[in-house]
Amino acid sequence: MRRYLFIGGLHRSGTSLLARLVGNHPDISSISGSPAPENEGCYLQGAIPHTALHGRPMHFATDPDQHHIEGCCHDTLHVRERIEADWGQWFDPSRPWRVEKSPVNLTRMRLYQQLFPMSQFLVITRHPEIVAAAVAKWVDGTPTALTDHWIAAHGQMCGDLPYFHAICVIRYEDLCRDPTRTIAGIHQFMGLEPTPDSDTAGIRAGNADYAHPSGLSDAVNCWGYGPGGQVKPWSPIVRHPLRSIREQVVHTLSGR
Repeated sequence: MRRYLFIGGLHRSGTSLLARLVGNHPDISSISGSPAPENEGCYLQGAIPHTALHGRPMHFATDPDQHHIEGCCHDTLHVRERIEADWGQWFDPSRPWRVEKSPVNLTRMRLYQQLFPMSQFLVITRHPEIVAAAVAKWVDGTPTALTDHWIAAHGQMCGDLPYFHAICVIRYEDLCRDPTRTIAGIHQFMGLEPTPDSDTAGIRAGNADYAHPSGLSDAVNCWGYGPGGQVKPWSPIVRHPLRSIREQVVHTLSGR
């Protein structure tokens, strides 16, 4: 039976990098060579509308109409079958796992869990000041408004956490600091044996490339982020129905 790992996070949080690294495993198939921006699956299916008004950076994650959950209008067998049919040509049918990455997955995970009950979820965060600076070339908004969006978006995601059977939340900064260990932990989360990967050379966070004015509220302390681009120690969030896997993943990701 094929399994899905859905990767989500705000734009410029590292979803593309994460998907590329996770996909370097012989049991995983990823979307590649598609006409979609960054090979994002949300553009390659016709079951859930995705226009220029859907998935707008620093808008979609707090739009109530984009928070798709179990029981919503898209929670139907037709939607599942249409998504499977539309995505089928982009995945290797011989591999048991499919990785689909789209930022909007951040607000679709509960629906996807209902449509694909054996799916698992991976969310990546990045310092809100850096995300705000990185998306400023695309959107209008003050740094305060953009960081407030980050806080609200991740607050909604935290509210969704109790509904998931299997979800892992990591930070971009931790991925870049030790990509080999982080990807090994994610493969363990998927029940896969980690494999040596040489595709991690030269990876760096790049947060210092952006201006990051201070002024953040205490609302991001729980993520280990502080004013002025500070990144403090933080424990990843791991939920999995098997305690042995959960404990193994936490051990690997935390380096303990």
